[in-house]
Amino acid sequence: MGTEMVMVHEVPFPPQIITSKPLSLLGQGITDIEIHFLQVKFTAIGVYLDHSDVKTNLENWKGKTGKDLAGDDDFFDALASAEVEKVIRVVVIKEIKGSQYGVQLENAVRDRLAAEDKYEEEEETELEKVVGFFQSKYFKTHSIITYQFSAKDGTCEIAFETEGKEEEKLKVENANVVGMMQKWYLSASRGVSPSTIVSLADSLSAVLT
Repeated sequence: MGTEMVMVHEVPFPPQIITSKPLSLLGQGITDIEIHFLQVKFTAIGVYLDHSDVKTNLENWKGKTGKDLAGDDDFFDALASAEVEKVIRVVVIKEIKGSQYGVQLENAVRDRLAAEDKYEEEEETELEKVVGFFQSKYFKTHSIITYQFSAKDGTCEIAFETEGKEEEKLKVENANVVGMMQKWYLSASRGVSPSTIVSLADSLSAVLT
């Protein structure tokens, strides 16, 4: 495309991704943990959305500051449940086993579903499928996990790319599981990456103004 990459903690992200239409990079951040006073970064994250979709679906929050939005669970719930296309791109900084990542995702999704009394047999089966997809993989540095959330049918396509191997994909078709996977990344108070939420809130505030 000839456009410059956006650097997110030294990891390059395309400023735009083309799916059924162009989606722009509107939020970025990292997942990290502090170990013995050292910040250990695990992944870099980019969230891609369409500007006009944001304006149409989140106009109730027009005029709010980024700081207001970053602490607003209702706003991020509305974003997660909005029937618009979203792409979340996750790039590995510190290599880990896919099984470790899968367990984190499983726990987060299952706990959210259980809290809303939506964790039935169908959800359990679908979640096991997602965990199984990651189970045998090794997340080398620069490996990429892409979540492409569809606009209408409550599905998500997960893609995994790593050096030296062909891209692998999995379609997740349980709307409850898909919804909670979104909320794992797109949640004000319980999201996996607070820095991504702050960045996204600032960008969306500007888009809505």
